[in-house]
Order: sequence, then structure tokens, then C-alpha cells
Amino acid sequence: MPRMVLPDHQIRYFCKKHAMVVPYSEDQLNPASYDVLLGDRLMIEVPEHRELQIYDINGHTQDDPYWLQPGEFVLAQTQEMFNIPDCIAAQFVLKSSRAREGIEHLLAGFADPGFHGSVLTLELQNARRMHPVALWPGMKIGQLVFYEMAALPDVSYAQKGHYNRDETVTASKGHL
Repeated sequence: MPRMVLPDHQIRYFCKKHAMVVPYSEDQLNPASYDVLLGDRLMIEVPEHRELQIYDINGHTQDDPYWLQPGEFVLAQTQEMFNIPDCIAAQFVLKSSRAREGIEHLLAGFADPGFHGSVLTLELQNARRMHPVALWPGMKIGQLVFYEMAALPDVSYAQKGHYNRDETVTASKGHL
């Protein structure tokens, strides 16, 4: 059975009636997706630590951005918190403008039915070879496409998910 993409009016309904995206803004609603904004925390690689380290980009703006260097990898977070009901799944897709600037997303942005109380952690990399690309809080980084489930899952991610209630960017929990 093909997946059915939710149109704008169904996305709006689930956001307003079921707090699927918090905060919700009508300006971020598209015909078949919802734009998400870059949050204010990254996890970056530093020479002294094997683990990625939290870095606050709250003071950065479009005029004074955080510069993602060529080849550099970061974890980032959305500003929005998600509460995906059991009848819906969602997929993060990078905005085409960001891809055209040289940002890549490493394709791990799937939200299972029952993903809740969490920002979405994004895996971003600068694909350019010679020039940095800009990141700042509030930039349109991507969009979520929502899919109607053909049936409810036997076990919701709300019961078995490892990344629920992550209120900030989250590194691999390693036990998956």
C-alpha cells in the first residue's frame, strides 16, 4: 500500500489539535510539508575530545553566522519540538536552498509514530571543498514530510524509542 503524504490542512489539524509541532507557525506550512528552523545548539568535533561537544550558536545571526568549514560535520537541532501521533510518520528533508549552498544531511531524519517530546537532531556536513557555509539559529534548514500510516503499529516508538524526550541536540546513545 503506498504511503499517503499529508496535505497542508491535515498537517495544520494535527499541529493545532494534537501539538504535533511546537511551536506551530502558519508561515512554515507548505502544501505537503512543514518548514523547520535551526535551533541554537550544535554538537561539534574538537581535537581534545573523541565525543562531540555542545556548542551554543545563540549569538550568531545571518549577518554573523557560525561558519561550517569544508568537510566539517556537526549535529544540530531544530527549534521545534515534535509529538508525532501513532497514526503518522515523518521524514526530514533538507531545504533545496541549503543543499545548493553546500550543506548535506546524512539522511537519518526519520520520526517514527510515537516520537514525542523531542527536538529533531540533524546530521549536517559541509560538502564544499574550499569554502565554509553559514549556519545560524532560526534559518530554514529543512522540512518535515508527514505520512499517514496504513495501520497503527503494534508497538509505538512512544514505548520503545531511545530518542524520546530529547529536548536538545543528542549524540548517539550507542546502545542501538
